[in-house]
Amino acid sequence: MDLEARVAELERRLDALEADPPPRPEAPEGDFWALEGWKERLAALGAETGGVLFTGAVTLPTGERYAWQQAAPTTDLLDEGTDRADGTRSADSFAALGHPVRLRLLREILAGRRTAAELTALDGVGTSGQVYHHLRQLVAAGWLHTTGRGRHEVPGARVVPLLVLLSAATP
Repeated sequence: MDLEARVAELERRLDALEADPPPRPEAPEGDFWALEGWKERLAALGAETGGVLFTGAVTLPTGERYAWQQAAPTTDLLDEGTDRADGTRSADSFAALGHPVRLRLLREILAGRRTAAELTALDGVGTSGQVYHHLRQLVAAGWLHTTGRGRHEVPGARVVPLLVLLSAATP
């Protein structure tokens, strides 16, 4: 399949997803197997205040597969010692995601548009200078890294956490 046909097919798939997004799956009532296992582990650790667990296994439109799980007791999350004393590291990470164009760029990169040229050609993302500014912000916060020759990718360890944040922010 030639490049133009591949791009046309990717654009068709993206248009279909944006026009009619799939419904968000809901866990069947009483079916909290991951939560129950996590609660058992917390009890074994003596973590009386509970904790948070997120996990995911995804296949991106590019065919790349990622599986990830992260967990933390509540005390660790609320302890200022896990972040700089003033919370700057967390705030910087969230701030990088706080612009609609940056979120769009991340989604486009996950979907396979990886070069700065492909990203600046998108409608509604601004000038090339603005796109490069957004990319620098995302790289500085660790949501992206540069793989060379103007190519960007979301680091593997950030794919599922990013999707968790997008899911949590969707009403």
